[in-house]
Amino acid sequence: MRGADLLAQTLAAAGVTKVFSLSGNQIMPVYDACLEVKIEIVHTRHEAASVFMADAWAQLTGEIGICLVTAAPGAANAFGPLYTARQSESPVLFLTGDSPMVQDGRGAFQELDQVAMTAPVTKLSLRATDPSMLGRDTVKAIQLAMSGRPGPVHLALPFDVLEADATGAQVPGPPVFRPQDQGLNPDDARTVIEALEPAAAPLVLCGPALSFSRCGKQLSELAVALDAPVVAMESPRGLKDPALGDFAKAVAKADLVVSLGKPVNFSLGFGGTDMCLPTCRWIVIDAEADERKRARLNLGDRLDQAINADPKAAAATLAKQGSGGAEREAWRSEVTGYIAARNCPAGEPVPGEAITPAQLCAAVQRHVASAAESVVISDGGEFGQWSQAGTHADYRIINGPGGAIGGALCYGLAAKLARPDATVFALMGDGTVGFHLAEFETAVRANTPFVVVIGNDGRWNAEHLIQMRDYGPDRLIGCQLSDARYDEAVKALGGHGEYVTDLADLDDALSRAVTCGKVACVNVVIEGVPAPAGSAH
Repeated sequence: MRGADLLAQTLAAAGVTKVFSLSGNQIMPVYDACLEVKIEIVHTRHEAASVFMADAWAQLTGEIGICLVTAAPGAANAFGPLYTARQSESPVLFLTGDSPMVQDGRGAFQELDQVAMTAPVTKLSLRATDPSMLGRDTVKAIQLAMSGRPGPVHLALPFDVLEADATGAQVPGPPVFRPQDQGLNPDDARTVIEALEPAAAPLVLCGPALSFSRCGKQLSELAVALDAPVVAMESPRGLKDPALGDFAKAVAKADLVVSLGKPVNFSLGFGGTDMCLPTCRWIVIDAEADERKRARLNLGDRLDQAINADPKAAAATLAKQGSGGAEREAWRSEVTGYIAARNCPAGEPVPGEAITPAQLCAAVQRHVASAAESVVISDGGEFGQWSQAGTHADYRIINGPGGAIGGALCYGLAAKLARPDATVFALMGDGTVGFHLAEFETAVRANTPFVVVIGNDGRWNAEHLIQMRDYGPDRLIGCQLSDARYDEAVKALGGHGEYVTDLADLDDALSRAVTCGKVACVNVVIEGVPAPAGSAH
């Protein structure tokens, strides 16, 4: 048994069925070993795509997402999406090939200190050194990725370690892969419950790991048990998240905020008194010492407690110990009303004759609503904000607090693999689709029929609007795009394409895309208007 075989068998024991990967010299032993344990390799066209796909798989299944790329340039290509996965709190195991240990320091082919490179954007980054320990290394990595605040971990795999003999090493059993979470102790639970009792307008804020798509039922149960609004925040626009409507008005009225893994950072205005009452008290529950330290820095003496606990486990404990009641029913209804005040009017007139982003989102939503099971993926940028405000599905993936764009096409492919019976829509702008256009070919090979909707305004509209606002119309530069026919490119790659310029044709085009049985691209020419934004106060 080689080190690569021990690795593959350990992944199989952990329940892994799919690895998202782009091939390369140093990882060929792992490819070979995956054949024996029947782990499917979803072979992408760019290393970054494999990380985005593993991220989406983790979000929609609750399992560890596995991505595998080759050394040095391959690992570097995948670096950006690791940051996104870290901010989105997605448990991802990032496996990279590595040059042989025996050649360390001698100028080996693609020699690079990958551990140092990935350490800032992962929970753990380590290099395997002993083939017989690859099973234990993998267990350690998976446990940490799934525990506390979930996130990516990195394991570098030197070629000679993969090829070396690991005979006699034990394949870990399934129980050892369970997350090692820090629960909420009874005293801390009582502290939170007792703090909530006298509060007239409390809020419970959750981070991405407790989003509705991942923990919807748990959030609802917690809101009832605590008789308090429970709101998950996962947008880089924070209190201006268009999907949260006027939620900032609720924060401005709150007298107590309990953070369950929601970082007190820029997305909450750093917890400043310009976004909440000076008298508002805070309790922060987080498994990461750096986040508790950041909360102390930003909140000062308004922070009553900074508790070391896994937010998800803490939510379960509080849901059990909360006594319920309806004393704050009016407050909970008020907050629900703020969130419902999304500014996405489909009928609002705009300059020009093109389809508006709101009209496009309304049309997509009609098809989402008719699906038995649905997933909507919204990328970033201006059109991404429209889609986040104007579409609502059973499951949602967005570009996350990291604010990067470009992952939606990759998310869509993985979403269809994770939820094969769901109707999957991936919405993005014409700038975004250029990042990973070649993954349409991956979707064809992987037989993943889902629908990509491009809101095409012929420019990087977010930056165009910034230039217009800050520098004026005579200072526009570097934001215009062409009238490229992305739908025709998708047809050439083996998918289905639709081109829409007239609102009257939109619903039929979407229907054909949903039922075509292929990955589909609906390229819709839209008016380039500013995205909706939540109210600052």
